[in-house]
Amino acid sequence: MAIRLYKSYTPGTRTRILSTFSEITKSKPEKSLLRKKQRNKGRNNRGVITIRHRGGGHKRRYRLIDFKRDKTSIEGRVAAIEYDPNRNARIALINYSDGEKRYILHPKNLQVGNLICSGSNIPLSVGNSMPLDQIPLGTSVHNIEFLPYKGGQLVRAGGTSAKILAKEGNYVTLRLPSKEIRLLRKECFATIGEISNNDIFLIQSGKAGRSRWLGKRPTVRGSVMNPCDHPHGGGEGRAPVGRTRPLTPWGKPALGLKTRKNKKLSDTYILRRRP
Repeated sequence: MAIRLYKSYTPGTRTRILSTFSEITKSKPEKSLLRKKQRNKGRNNRGVITIRHRGGGHKRRYRLIDFKRDKTSIEGRVAAIEYDPNRNARIALINYSDGEKRYILHPKNLQVGNLICSGSNIPLSVGNSMPLDQIPLGTSVHNIEFLPYKGGQLVRAGGTSAKILAKEGNYVTLRLPSKEIRLLRKECFATIGEISNNDIFLIQSGKAGRSRWLGKRPTVRGSVMNPCDHPHGGGEGRAPVGRTRPLTPWGKPALGLKTRKNKKLSDTYILRRRP
């Protein structure tokens, strides 16, 4: 992925940094792999806002992504690389030899025309999916399963990858993008390579309007609210927080408080917590 910087023709282009979309080879999605998507805009089943700052934005259609990669021993050819509005990674359209079409997350350096496959005892090349115990140490992988045959749930964001550090018994040790080191079952599938679009963290909208196109509503600082609206609110002029530590709008500690449960069953599989 490459990025494009704009000259300050207008206030909106002064700080704008966007993708060039140079890797995209097809603009219209595959119709058979589209589904209608009704976004909840931060509301629950009663229509009450439970997640703030969401709503509006351009209409989207969901692309069915093959996270399971369960077409074993059937080769597929990369037909196109496409944009997906529902994620910050690119997606690749795969035409399998039996005639079926599927979308997968696009790995870095996977080109149109390349062949991919999934299963056991297959070549170690970018885009191939296989069990963790068959992947050599030090290999970068993505779209990793938590439980065998459930489908990839870990490492699916643009530019991310995990590294295989060790193998012992029925478990494989991985270092995740968050720097957490944990154990996973050796039967879990993972895809070789790093996900494309690794410059996504450099993107800057440049104006509030583009954030609204993406479905992001404005965020207001608590310090400019009234005391009845936020613990940081009130006071004369620019007042400090006035509490022993920063708080959320609901009075709970903010900025750095760990929210993971202390006695979670999966704690035994985490060798080193994320910082």
